[in-house]
Amino acid sequence: MLLLVQQVLQKSNQKGMRNSLTDAIDQLQLLVRMVRSYANGEYRGIASSSFVKIVACLIYFVSPIDLIPDFLPIIGIADDLALMGWLFKTLGGEIDKFSLWERQKQVINIG
Repeated sequence: MLLLVQQVLQKSNQKGMRNSLTDAIDQLQLLVRMVRSYANGEYRGIASSSFVKIVACLIYFVSPIDLIPDFLPIIGIADDLALMGWLFKTLGGEIDKFSLWERQKQVINIG
């Protein structure tokens, strides 16, 4: 699981992808943090079926074998982005819930 996270981060930080797709990359990195938190046992607020969908999409994202080969300029990542868009639309509520959990975790309670 952690190797998958590392591969997603490496691919998302490639020069061409990072420059033109900032919002998508930010969302992708949120997914990576979610998978990492789940794998570490820190976060369990997601249905197992949703977690499987996320992991499957991330595997497709890093796989060199996909519908449109990544080496093709611009259109090579179109299928990856379409799949990520579907994932965020389908699991938006659970992803937002994780994002809120993550922000609350960072808040220091002084009271």
